[in-house]
Amino acid sequence: MSRRVLAEPRIGRTALFALRAGVLIGLLAIWHLGGRFGFLDPFFFATPIDVIARTWHDLGTGDIYRHLWVTTIETLLAFAIGTVGGIAVGFWLGLAPLASLVLDPYIKAANALPRVVLAPIFALWLGLGIWSKVALGVSLVFFIVFFNVYQGVREVSPVVLANARMLGAGQRQLLRTVYLPSATSWVFSSLHTSVGLAFVGAVVGEYLGSARGVGYLILQAEGTFDVNTVFAGIVVLTGFALALDGLVGVIERHLMKWQPRQGETEKL
Repeated sequence: MSRRVLAEPRIGRTALFALRAGVLIGLLAIWHLGGRFGFLDPFFFATPIDVIARTWHDLGTGDIYRHLWVTTIETLLAFAIGTVGGIAVGFWLGLAPLASLVLDPYIKAANALPRVVLAPIFALWLGLGIWSKVALGVSLVFFIVFFNVYQGVREVSPVVLANARMLGAGQRQLLRTVYLPSATSWVFSSLHTSVGLAFVGAVVGEYLGSARGVGYLILQAEGTFDVNTVFAGIVVLTGFALALDGLVGVIERHLMKWQPRQGETEKL
């Protein structure tokens, strides 16, 4: 008897790149034709050519880099602090059932709170510098990582734990050799989402109150109805977010070599 897992389609890298490029070109073509034939007003939606030209100009002049650097620092700090905090608290509550039971309603209530309403409070407490943006990003990243780590720790097989204890493993050895490997895949599955959320926290914080950052540039452009600069800022942010996500993917592939590849057929 065998159990088949849905396999990923087999396609070469060149063909995959061509398909992805085709999707992008198709979307840009629809955008361009929509503006050309009057379906999309260029005053509100810009045009791909104008956005590409403005993006190239902004990258060439270099002024955007200092704003992008501020946004990058805020994103990395929020990502690092939120990830470390989520992992630590996730392991603690995963291994402490009583504390988990007591704190469960408070964690759910904090997670249900819309993060945007915290931005003015963080600005009041921490000022309009980078730390209010970092705090907003941490509030987004923390819960994603926490719930994944907590679930990974709770998913450890009791049989594996019993066998490890029979072999004389202590609590530290169990943490290193059983709990940590079990939670690792859950951690990396959350990090891809966390990178984007850290970026969102930084940009939203800049948008609501700041004097530096790409979010600030987008806000200034909106105030002058400069839609080309707005879309150029979005393009820069999207490209950088994809680069960070790709970096997380490289680290994941390096550290998760032991994990079976997705799509393999399992025979019983």
